[in-house]
Amino acid sequence: MQIVLLSGGSGKRLWPLSNDIRSKQFLRIFEDNGEFSSMIQKIFADIKKAAPKANITIAAPKKQLSVLINQCGKDISVSKEPVRRDTFPAIALASLYLTDIKKADKDEVAVFMPVDPYVELDFFAAVKKLGEIAETGDKNIMLMGIAPTYPSAKYGYIFPKTNDEISEVNFFKEKPDEETAAQYIKEGALWNSGVFAMKLSYITEKAEEILKVKSYEELYENYADISPISFDYAVVEREKSVGVLRYNGEWKDLGTWNTLTEVMEKSLGDVTLADTKNVHAINELDVPLLVTGIKDAVVVASANGILVSDKKTSSYIKPYVEKFPQEVRYTEKSWGDFKIMDTGENSLTIKVILNPGHGMHYHRHFYRDEVWTVTEGEGVATINGKKREVSAGDVMEIPRKTPHKLDAVTRLSVIEVQLGEDITVEDKEKL
Repeated sequence: MQIVLLSGGSGKRLWPLSNDIRSKQFLRIFEDNGEFSSMIQKIFADIKKAAPKANITIAAPKKQLSVLINQCGKDISVSKEPVRRDTFPAIALASLYLTDIKKADKDEVAVFMPVDPYVELDFFAAVKKLGEIAETGDKNIMLMGIAPTYPSAKYGYIFPKTNDEISEVNFFKEKPDEETAAQYIKEGALWNSGVFAMKLSYITEKAEEILKVKSYEELYENYADISPISFDYAVVEREKSVGVLRYNGEWKDLGTWNTLTEVMEKSLGDVTLADTKNVHAINELDVPLLVTGIKDAVVVASANGILVSDKKTSSYIKPYVEKFPQEVRYTEKSWGDFKIMDTGENSLTIKVILNPGHGMHYHRHFYRDEVWTVTEGEGVATINGKKREVSAGDVMEIPRKTPHKLDAVTRLSVIEVQLGEDITVEDKEKL
């Protein structure tokens, strides 16, 4: 069985921690014996426990590749989307990636699922069962339906023909208001979890029918020209042969601060809570954060901004966040992470952390000079072909057009000051 984890999302509802690259699934919020892990790390590990033989592929935008490698390892299987184009193009691309690149059998079943729900281990046993039903049953598509715990306006609803664990689907309804959702639940409707199971041949046929492509290469090359379209709308709601497996366990979509704080620690980072009730605080800055005398709130401080919100209204911050500059001021990379510390008219100062054994690409810039100051650790700098060992206190000047790179022996911290009249991410030539 193939399992494809759909990793998308722009992260605006979990601002200021998440952004276009560092979406919610990459936030390290789950603590276990002092170590913190993200949603994607948790779900990856849980699948391996529940279905050790499952082949896992992550379908993700190309710009997420570095953070995926950082968190899940360099040997992961990734179907890279050149740009975001919603779930149907992503599922079609991943299916053709599996059949054309990974040489998976077209008759093999694949389960496609979001990467960011909060679930227990028994959910993955249900995922395994869903795949087995899709393999041996007579339905073209099998869905996972969640038994609702409250009338939610955030989810679409599946109406099964019976109340059995496995049922044929009668019809679907889009996201309702809460009053209508309560009526749907009385009628036996299930939340649509966004988990689909079907044979790869079915998806590749739909890709040819709807997107007019026959191969992975053809779809990848024309991906940017495709109009965004959801798998529900393009395929599921038009398909007559659809079944649903009912799941009665815990399932949460951690898409807002209000829901995310239900499963995380009270505070993360340098935080002091005093005389508070039902308050969660996260601090990624290098200064202390004191929260006192408030209740039912979430406080988040990061390089991208500061959020102070009542928990209930924290679910509605997206329209405000969309008006902010969408500059990525912090993100993880395959080699470590970086944080923007200061911006000037003709300067940019960032803090770069290189993990042991990792390094930068050998590269150069044409429109800016750089000054590196090592603040922690040991490494090797290569500047214009010459290597030198570096450690805390060393300062290096790199004029524009000069090839350079830095490799870490131990965890290496560097303050990089960029100086120039045209500082852009595009001004970089890999050598």
